[in-house]
Amino acid sequence: MSGNPTVRLKQQADYQFAIFYSEEKAPIMGDEPPPLGKSEGATPSQLLIAAVANCLSDSLLFALRKFKQAPEPIETLATCEIGRNEQNRLRILSIRVEIHVGVPGESLENLDRVLAQFQEFCTVSSSVGAGIPVNVFVIDSLRKQLYPAI
Repeated sequence: MSGNPTVRLKQQADYQFAIFYSEEKAPIMGDEPPPLGKSEGATPSQLLIAAVANCLSDSLLFALRKFKQAPEPIETLATCEIGRNEQNRLRILSIRVEIHVGVPGESLENLDRVLAQFQEFCTVSSSVGAGIPVNVFVIDSLRKQLYPAI
């Protein structure tokens, strides 16, 4: 990733915002759940964990392709735990990301090397991880956990 990314938000109604990441593309919708909003878009928490999961998925794919490996299709599930801090304010306490590769782990060459370093190149999860624990798991098509090693 290069440059300094920007987004533009435009209020649509109440807590619903159109999020423009490119002026040539349709916006992503953001909204809060009731009672504040109408759940007509992703919540800010969902957008944050989507950014972390997307960056980690990209980083793993890039690292595997660097070794001419084809892990597709990749499907990633991200969840977060929301709870209250010492001031009783709601905060994201942790993020869990499961990256599912579409092939058996044994079919991927240099997998140990890739798994040992792919997270270090993820700009978003490394930045977010400085303040929120990000727990990452990689699982193959046979449902075997590849990372962290069991």
